[in-house]
Amino acid sequence: MGASPGVVEGVVQIILQPEEVNRMEEGKILVVPFTNPLFTSALLKCSALITDEGGIMSHGAIIARELGIPAVVGTKKATSSLKDGQRILVDGERGEIYEK
Repeated sequence: MGASPGVVEGVVQIILQPEEVNRMEEGKILVVPFTNPLFTSALLKCSALITDEGGIMSHGAIIARELGIPAVVGTKKATSSLKDGQRILVDGERGEIYEK
């Protein structure tokens, strides 16, 4: 579902654990199972957010709206169906993700 409006095209970076946030590269699209405050440094660097879990009132959705970045949440399978380095388009208004 769309959780924060906006459209961004970019490159996927999958982070599975909070301990991996230091790998996050500026401007990439952050793909995670969920977010919590331990993901903050990665959220500050990303151009868009995609999560497997959560809804429009989840931590990630709220932070994405505060930061003004597109977010699609509750995909159930983004971390398993997207790949690091894959180019995609994220539409946070419609809740859609397109391969480019």
